[in-house]
Amino acid sequence: MSCSMNGPALYELPSAPASWRVALPHTAAAVPVARALVRTALAELEHGADRDTAELLTAELVANAVEHTSGETPIELVVELRPSGCQVEVHDTDPKPPGDLTCPSGSLPDPWQEHGRGLLLIRALSSSCGHRPTESGKAVWFRLPVVPAQRRSSV
Repeated sequence: MSCSMNGPALYELPSAPASWRVALPHTAAAVPVARALVRTALAELEHGADRDTAELLTAELVANAVEHTSGETPIELVVELRPSGCQVEVHDTDPKPPGDLTCPSGSLPDPWQEHGRGLLLIRALSSSCGHRPTESGKAVWFRLPVVPAQRRSSV
């Protein structure tokens, strides 16, 4: 009897990424909801990305989308968990790219100002970040790698 590739060997392949897609209100109330959703997604699968960093950067993306886009159309949070790490996207209806995310202006934000540090944090703390056009506007995203167990944030 010959061995074929449609037997148990298929189970050794990496599993498909788990993903969540959630619509959030176009208000500041979306920020804590998004933080909780990301923490829950990472905790449920005992995923190895840093939960605190994922929460912080998600909050920045959502706050940015709420503050810099107009209208009442919900924004959308997409969390994708992969064996190598996680990717978080925030979708909004404004096609205009976020300033300074991938092409920094060269000037650092004033540390005493409340605003202006979010995109800097995302660039500094993520393994990669960017934006892409979508049918209804744009998606802004970041990725975090899996970190060794001894360096992970506690629950």
